[in-house]
Amino acid sequence: MPVTVRRSLRRLAAFGAACAGAAGVLAGLLAGCASGTAEPGNSGRAELATASDQTAAQKRAEIRLQLAIGYYQQGQLPVALDEVKKAIAADPDNADGYGVRALIYMGMGERELAEDNFVRAMKLAPRNPEISNNYGSFLCSTGRVAESFKHFDAALANTSYQSPANAYNNAGGCAMKQKDYDTAEKYLLPALKTAPDVPATNANLARIYYERRDYARAGFFITRLSKVAKADSLAADVLWLAIRVQHKLGDKGAESGWATQLRRHHSASPEYAAYQRGAFDE
Repeated sequence: MPVTVRRSLRRLAAFGAACAGAAGVLAGLLAGCASGTAEPGNSGRAELATASDQTAAQKRAEIRLQLAIGYYQQGQLPVALDEVKKAIAADPDNADGYGVRALIYMGMGERELAEDNFVRAMKLAPRNPEISNNYGSFLCSTGRVAESFKHFDAALANTSYQSPANAYNNAGGCAMKQKDYDTAEKYLLPALKTAPDVPATNANLARIYYERRDYARAGFFITRLSKVAKADSLAADVLWLAIRVQHKLGDKGAESGWATQLRRHHSASPEYAAYQRGAFDE
C-alpha cells in the first residue's frame, strides 16, 4: 500500500483469499494465487497449486504486482498502472493482476476500464470471494445496488472466505445509501459478530436505530463507537449523529462531549452549523 504482497494486500481489503497459495489480500481488496498446473493424483484430480508450482513468468508477475500495490498505496497511480501492466504481460491469466488494475482505474475515475478489469478477474477466478466482494463494492459505487448484492452474497456463501466482515459491511453500507435499513441491518448484525470493533459497523447500526426512533439501541452503539474509534477519526456526520442520539436520550453531558469533538475537528462543516442552530430534527 512496500511490505510483502501478503501484508500490503490485506491492508487494502479484499481479493482472492479463497485460492490455494494465496499471496495476499488487498483496504478491502486482493490476494495472489499460484496458478501452476500440478500433476494429477490417483483420483484424477490435479493437486492444489502452491508457490513451488509457479513458472518463472508467474514469479516475475508477482514481483511486478507487489510493486504495483506499493505504488497504489502511495497514491502514485500512473506508476502503479505501468507496473500492473507488466505483471499482466508476464502472466495474462493472473486474476489478481486484473483486480489490482481495476482498483487503480477506479482511483483514476476510469469506471469503464475498471469494470472491464473486474469482469476479466471474475472470469478467471469466479469463486474468489474477495474479487466478488470488491466487484460488489464497485457496482454499489456506480449505482447498481441490486446487482451488487448478488456479488456480496456470493462472497459470503464461500465458507473459505477469510474476511467476511468486509463483505457484510460493504453490503450493509450499500443498503444504507438507499435508506434500506432492514437490508442494512441484515448484513450489519452478522458483521458485528464477526468483527465487533469496526467503527463503521457500530456507526451504521446506530444510524439504523436512530432512524427507527429506537434511541436506546442507537445509544448503545454510540457508546460502543466511543470505545472503538478515536473522535478525530470520525466524520462530521457520525459525530452529528452521536450528538442527536444523546440529545434524544437527554444525556446533556454526553451530548456536550460529542459537540466539542465536532467543533474541534469539523468546525466548518454543515453538521456543526446545524448543531449551532439547534436543528436536531432536520
